[in-house]
Formats: sequence, C-alpha cells, structure tokens
Amino acid sequence: MTVDAHHHVWDLSVRDQDWIGADDPLRRDFTLAELGSEARAAGVDRTVLVQTVTVAEETPEFLALAAGHELVAGVVGWTDLTQPGVADELDRLRELPGGRYLKGIRHQVQGESDPRWLLRPDVRRGLAAVADAGLAYDLVVLPGQLPACAEAAALLPSLTFVLDHLGKPPIASAALEPWASGVRALAALPNTVCKLSGMVTEADPASWSVDDLRPYADVVLEAFGPRRLMFGSDWPVCTPLASYGEVLSLARELTTDLDERDRDRIFETTAARVYDL
Repeated sequence: MTVDAHHHVWDLSVRDQDWIGADDPLRRDFTLAELGSEARAAGVDRTVLVQTVTVAEETPEFLALAAGHELVAGVVGWTDLTQPGVADELDRLRELPGGRYLKGIRHQVQGESDPRWLLRPDVRRGLAAVADAGLAYDLVVLPGQLPACAEAAALLPSLTFVLDHLGKPPIASAALEPWASGVRALAALPNTVCKLSGMVTEADPASWSVDDLRPYADVVLEAFGPRRLMFGSDWPVCTPLASYGEVLSLARELTTDLDERDRDRIFETTAARVYDL
C-alpha cells in the first residue's frame, strides 16, 4: 500500500488560483478523477488533499470531496489562525459533511513578509488550538523561515509540525546552506515530520536529474529518518516538470538504499500515523 501525503485539486470555474500565471500550463482544471487514474496506475491507494488558497470556503469543499471519493483519506485545510474563535471554527469544520477527514491545517507562511510570523502571539494561540483539536500543522515555508519553525515547534511540543517540500531548498543553485542547517535544527525536535515532496519544482527546469535532488533528499533522510518522512507527489504542481508516476519513481530511486521496512515508513506508515488515516 502506498500513500501520497500531498496533492492538490482545483476547478477554475469555482475559484481562480491567482498564483498561476496566464500562460502557465497549470492554468486549467485538475480534478480528483484525473488524479485517480494516475494514482491507481502508480499503485497509490490513499492520498491527502492539501489546501491551495487562503480562502475559508475551500476547506469545506475539500472535506465534501473526501467524503465522496475513496482515494482521499485526509484533508489538510485552511482556517484563519489569528481569529479569536479558531477553536470553535475547527469544531465547526469537523461537524460538516466529510468533517472526519480533516487531519491538518496549513497557511501560506511562505507568502508572509515577517519571517517570524509563526511566533506572533495570535498565531501561536491559533497553533495551540490546532494542537488541542488533535490536528497536525503543515509548514509551507522558505529556507529563511526555518529558524522560526524550529522555535514554534519548541514552544508547542504537543503539536506535530509537518514540513512541506523539504522547506523549499535552493536545488537549482545547488546550494545546501543555510537551508541544511535550518532543516537539521527543525528535525532535532521530536514533534516534527518532513514530506519528501516538491523537489522537482525547486530544480532547474531546463536541466535537472535525480543526482541534482539526491543531496537534499539525503539531508532530510539523515535529519528526520524514515520514521518522520513521508512521500508526497505535489501533483499537479509537479506536472510541468514530471508526471505523477515519474515523481513517485524519483522518490523510490532516492530511497532505494533503505530496507523494506524503512521504505514502507516513507511511502505509507508515517503518513498514516501523522494524519491518522
């Protein structure tokens, strides 16, 4: 059994994705039906659907999608962590159709100008509510925001922080530092997990290979270990550079030296545990 712990869908007739350029090949609808055929062909049995935009209406829509599609086993949604009633809002979401599929919360921290946004008192209060609700918190951040992630994780030991896309390392420039040091500091905290995802989109789009990705995969393999790593396709964001099946094959190649038990952790059991699938 294989779990894809990170993918997206969107319907542009329902809501624009304003982060997608006019000529970008991603500027079209990507549906669960399309994903389903690719996932089944790749041997993926369960997935986690992750938020794309900072819009409150998206999370209930995703929960309803999960309730109606066998493939989606969990949803990482969005809610405003700074609102005083965040705990009540999390309760409301879980009472909606498909509410039992809510497994985590994510905010586009990478778009915040304050590198210490996660440490703001109102945000920390919201993160504590996420922990109290028994949910995980996905971190979509840039390398310069990793120190604040580590501080937040240290302040909230009851909350599991999930680092998306390895923290977006500068693969295209082949630089490891200061990204690697930031990742290792975050991984030193036991309540942190990392997704082996999003690497192809950080590589040089004109010329990249698995060897370009390997140093970054090796850092997180060493820092987090297989018990705290999970595979994510980042479909369809990956598609201009690699197909669904190719991304999965890349991840398997990058972990080929591990034994079967550790590979099972990365491709199934870590995600199942962290997101309570």
